Amino acid sequence: MSVPPIRHVRRPLSLRSTHKKRPFSQQAALGLGLGALMVTPGLQAEEEVVELEAMQIEDRTLDTNPYAEPNAPYKAKTSGDSRHTRPLAETPQTITVLTSTQMEESGRTDLKEVLQSQPGITIGTGENGNAFGDRYIIRGHEARSDVFVDGLRDPGMTTRESFATDQIEITKGPSSTFAGRGSTGGAVNGITKQASTDYGFTKLKAGVGTDDYYRLTLDSNVVVSDSVAIRANLLQAEEDVPDRSPANRERTGAAFSTSFQATDRLNLVFDYYYLEAKDKPDLGTYIVSGGGDPVDDIPVYLQDQDFLESEVDTYTLRLNYDVNDNVRIENKARYGTTENGYVVTGARGTTTTDTAGYDSPPGTDTISLSTHQGWQEVEYFANQFNVFWENIELFAMNHDFLVSLEYSDLNVVNGTFNVVNGGTNNCEVSGRGGANPGFCGIDENGNTVANINSIMGRQISRNTVDSDYNVETISIALMDTVDLTEDWTLFLGIRYDDFDYGNDVTRGGTTTEYAYSDGLWNSHLGVVYDLTDNGILYATWSTSSNINGGESDVGGSCGYGGLCGTPEQVTENDPESTTNLEIGSKWNLNDEKLLATVALFQITKDDVMESIDDDDYATTGTINTGKNRVQGAEFGLSGNLTPKLSTQFGVTFMSSEILKSYTEENEGRKLSNFADEQAFLQLRYQLTDKFAFGGIASYSSPMHAGQPDTAAGYNDDINDYSYTIPSYTVFDAFASYEFTNRLKAQLNITNLTDEDYYLASYRSGAFTYIGDARQAVVSFTYDL
Repeated sequence: MSVPPIRHVRRPLSLRSTHKKRPFSQQAALGLGLGALMVTPGLQAEEEVVELEAMQIEDRTLDTNPYAEPNAPYKAKTSGDSRHTRPLAETPQTITVLTSTQMEESGRTDLKEVLQSQPGITIGTGENGNAFGDRYIIRGHEARSDVFVDGLRDPGMTTRESFATDQIEITKGPSSTFAGRGSTGGAVNGITKQASTDYGFTKLKAGVGTDDYYRLTLDSNVVVSDSVAIRANLLQAEEDVPDRSPANRERTGAAFSTSFQATDRLNLVFDYYYLEAKDKPDLGTYIVSGGGDPVDDIPVYLQDQDFLESEVDTYTLRLNYDVNDNVRIENKARYGTTENGYVVTGARGTTTTDTAGYDSPPGTDTISLSTHQGWQEVEYFANQFNVFWENIELFAMNHDFLVSLEYSDLNVVNGTFNVVNGGTNNCEVSGRGGANPGFCGIDENGNTVANINSIMGRQISRNTVDSDYNVETISIALMDTVDLTEDWTLFLGIRYDDFDYGNDVTRGGTTTEYAYSDGLWNSHLGVVYDLTDNGILYATWSTSSNINGGESDVGGSCGYGGLCGTPEQVTENDPESTTNLEIGSKWNLNDEKLLATVALFQITKDDVMESIDDDDYATTGTINTGKNRVQGAEFGLSGNLTPKLSTQFGVTFMSSEILKSYTEENEGRKLSNFADEQAFLQLRYQLTDKFAFGGIASYSSPMHAGQPDTAAGYNDDINDYSYTIPSYTVFDAFASYEFTNRLKAQLNITNLTDEDYYLASYRSGAFTYIGDARQAVVSFTYDL
């Protein structure tokens, strides 16, 4: 069958500076080579359109991610954040990049699924004091508000998807010079798919699988003219949570991008992103107190009325203007709204206390069901203005300067639902307020009660606001990348964030107004030494700061990142401050198709805000009473081991310690939800031109439950941590076959051995999230 020619448009040179000073001989050779191209007949640039026949088939397999290394789909060459002015292999910092090809072949789609197996990252849980939704912990520190999209903060508790993502960049270690407030352990930056005049394509992908899985996506880039392109990404997906039905997940998404090359120097890009996520959530199991294990046979107890829903709408306008060969301007403006709402059911192990009117005798082992709920509405505007002044000779050294100005206005309204459980109580159990009638999921014979998913008979209505949160910030950052010599490069940066904070917190019908203003100074200093043309040594120092009340979903719940202290004390407390020291090496191997990295690091967090009794605030005078430290090593490989074998590999070895705490017994203990060792390995082998196969292994060492960013809970009676999340190793497998140049099939089997494993736990051992059971999915991709 003949393949029609595809219109191929010349790819312009990247606007990203990848300057590296070359010896004179290299510069001369480059100049002579360019000159030869300019005078060679038939290679002039007059032709804008070239018709290609069979060779164009190769273009169908190319990765359209502009930041990826050509012909190495698991390796990113550059960051999608233009403020990183050098290639990743020359940047003195641990930045793990997951490309769209690697994610698609892994079968992982939600950002939470993608990140949960990455070394150095664990998952956190919600509770009544903090919201349910996507929660990440990087190198032991809460990072739920340190998620960015194209370099702009993506606020609010939402579910995030990868259908419109070119790559995910995980920065390890404090980086407030780039991120602003927060980023204690690092930050996550999603790089979205953009319209391009470089190519035209339309790809339709459909997948079906076990657990009523289906997923439809469309990715289409239409070249309207030499200066205009439009890209559309569409998503519709639904599945039952493997082996946990009726728990399920549903996703509907749309992303549109329009690129307009107004002049040779001016480019405009407009983006719109929409996602609606609807879950009937399974909050998992619980860990038996006193050093016990997670209960692995708990029934699915969610109620028919339960939900966890997110809706995201964002509009982004980008302007890129080349003033001259050395100066360019970049401006990104975004307006967005997000909503997150949930009514969910929790379960804990307990025993009944009375028989009056109930079937179960006292002392019956059972699970008691509980209600957790809340909603959040976010509205925000952000604008980032960057001026790049590059390849500037000053004092006989080459400089790449960056001046960045940023403004953001974040408004978050949090509230509650009125949940009336109208069902008939079937047990009495003890609680904080003593023994009370309740709802139990296990009867006196150890069997699941009838109609467990409707037993509570919920009626739900929207209730009142409990916090009205606003942070307005103006920031300025100055950065310089200096080639000191042919072999030494210096990376410098400093940032100041000036913010106004306000939060009206309502409790028990009384509203307390919190308001204060402050400024945050942060900086980074890195040095790189070129060992060879392909390898570097580096050392870096960086800082971060976080504010009192930095988390927008918790109001005045101090222990979860909310406000600590009275309104007067809030103005007197210091920001939390973090310092990172890192030394490492990076190597571009196999003709720059493989990046190998190694890093040793130490993160020290001072002035940690701790939750203490109200009566003690006057005695301490401040709540900056804590200090902790994380030390470790991280190793990574990404790219092609051979022309046919690709990998994404990472492993971390870490230790955490509470150095100082208001509660002295916590000193010397580990951080909660912290894994000492983690590893991830994805391998792909191209056996023939048409057939490829691969596998994934994910490992995590044990973790201990506790309050975020604090010591894991400890039980003096057993002289050990109260609740332990066991270690696990999970294997996945995938294979793909190309039937024709247009049609490709892929098989994914996740959790190949159907391992029982757990991802996180709340400090009481409840909300112990269960990892997905085995699932098989077949998908077909067709190039229209």
